Amino acid sequence: MGDHKADTEQAETAETEQSETEQTETEQTETEQVETSDLPQDQEADLFAVDEDWPSLTFSEPEESSLIISADDHETRIAFLNDHVPTELFFDRSQDLTLVGNIYKGRVVRVLPGMQAAFVDIGLKQAAFLYVDDIADEQGRHISKTNNTRLNTTMMESSFTQTIDIDTGRSIQQLLHEGQELMVQVSKDPISTKGARVTNHISIAGRYLVYIPLVEHIGVSRRITNEEERERLKEILSELIPQGGGFVARTVAEGCSLHDLRKDLNYLRLVWNEVLTRMESMTAPANLYQDLNLTLKTTRDLITPNLREIVVDHQAIHDELQVFIERFMPEYISKLRLYEEPEPLYESYGIEAEINRALSRQVWLPSGGYLVIDQTEAFTAIDVNSGRFVGKMHFEETIYRTNIEAVYEVVHQLQLRNLGGIIILDLIDMENSSMSHKVHTAFVDALKRDRAKTNVSKISKFGLIEMTRTRIRDSLLRSICDPCFYCQGTGFLKSPKTISHNIYREILQDESKHGQQVIIEAHPRIIQYFEEDGQILSADLENLLDLTVRFHPNATLHQERYRYYFS
Repeated sequence: MGDHKADTEQAETAETEQSETEQTETEQTETEQVETSDLPQDQEADLFAVDEDWPSLTFSEPEESSLIISADDHETRIAFLNDHVPTELFFDRSQDLTLVGNIYKGRVVRVLPGMQAAFVDIGLKQAAFLYVDDIADEQGRHISKTNNTRLNTTMMESSFTQTIDIDTGRSIQQLLHEGQELMVQVSKDPISTKGARVTNHISIAGRYLVYIPLVEHIGVSRRITNEEERERLKEILSELIPQGGGFVARTVAEGCSLHDLRKDLNYLRLVWNEVLTRMESMTAPANLYQDLNLTLKTTRDLITPNLREIVVDHQAIHDELQVFIERFMPEYISKLRLYEEPEPLYESYGIEAEINRALSRQVWLPSGGYLVIDQTEAFTAIDVNSGRFVGKMHFEETIYRTNIEAVYEVVHQLQLRNLGGIIILDLIDMENSSMSHKVHTAFVDALKRDRAKTNVSKISKFGLIEMTRTRIRDSLLRSICDPCFYCQGTGFLKSPKTISHNIYREILQDESKHGQQVIIEAHPRIIQYFEEDGQILSADLENLLDLTVRFHPNATLHQERYRYYFS
């Protein structure tokens, strides 16, 4: 019964996350232009003019990037820097490696019609969660293990098939049943008590291409905005791809030669054929494909033409990267460098200090304002405050500059802290809609640099921006911190005053009180309150009960724990 309840809670959580990420971006990011013609001309100029000293509304691309990798035999830390500022952090520990991208042969262990989801055993401690929309692609296909049929691909023959279900109103119990075997891919690592999130929309990423073997589709990354280049890549892929399956050109494919694309495509085809072979020969649950480790995956995904350097302080990882880069991106091999200086690598680049800053609730802005970032189970709240900043001319300038600096820093913190799920940004209230529009535009523009998928609402009348950001792994805080064992993660303790009054009431109400004295054993902070500000409490006890009050400080006791006894 307890296991079923836990499974249901996990399913409810995953269903909520699914609904969050399915909001339509265009509806959320549209902003209306506000008419200001009814204002007097001089008043309009005073309210809406942007001084030349005010922050720019553009978010320029970084001039150079760096990949800084610090490692020992048990942990690898990876920092991606834009113009010398850390923007993304990754941690790879030997005991908790990421599973995202791995492909498994799984077995359905439970179907939940009420949640339109299923739990799939893929050989992990917890069953993986498979939502109904992750079973079929846009064309209505889903994949399952059947007999006497063959996969619709020219790569190799296999009894692993994809069957067609054109009923758009399909339900989970029509698609899956307990004991059924199917191929799935991890899309989200297990987090806390939740199992991994999986899909059978299989995709395998290469350096320039993403191979989607079960969907006939040719696509180009939305980050490639040049239409001529988009058409060029589509034409090349149309000529290269085999019958069946599809490819998406990644951002780094921009300007890529036909030779490099063909090389990447052939590599991905080889990988897929190996997956099919293992699918046929292995018994569920089984691992069919192990994605690259975090170091190689990050190198593959984050290297761009503006790369300045890849710095590594571990010889074995340097050698592994050298082989990988020489094989798949030899034009960047000159950027790889082994760090051998006595000063720790992350200290040298200021990354250690940035990590500590990213763990703080408060983040200062350049002009003296600050952010307060609070993570809860349900969402992340970010509050903007003007702080020490008072502006130079008028109040509108103070609000505008603080909010502009805030939205830039918020994007940086979202990436650095890897914050996901629902995020609420509480800006300083702006009375005119024109300023709100400028700040919102700056925020949306800044988010274009974020690799994670985001959905952003308009600024509400209360100065709030609601947004969602795809959560793939734990946040930085949860990756390297545990909830406080002393306060159980609440961030609060009952005050010495409150505890002292509790002790006072309990002693008065204790029916077993007898003897000539009462000895109170408590944390030193509680005893200190009794002996200083709370002297009246101990005096009252002595007068009312006609006994002596004595104190026994005990530092091993929790601040909220105490005991007393009569003698």
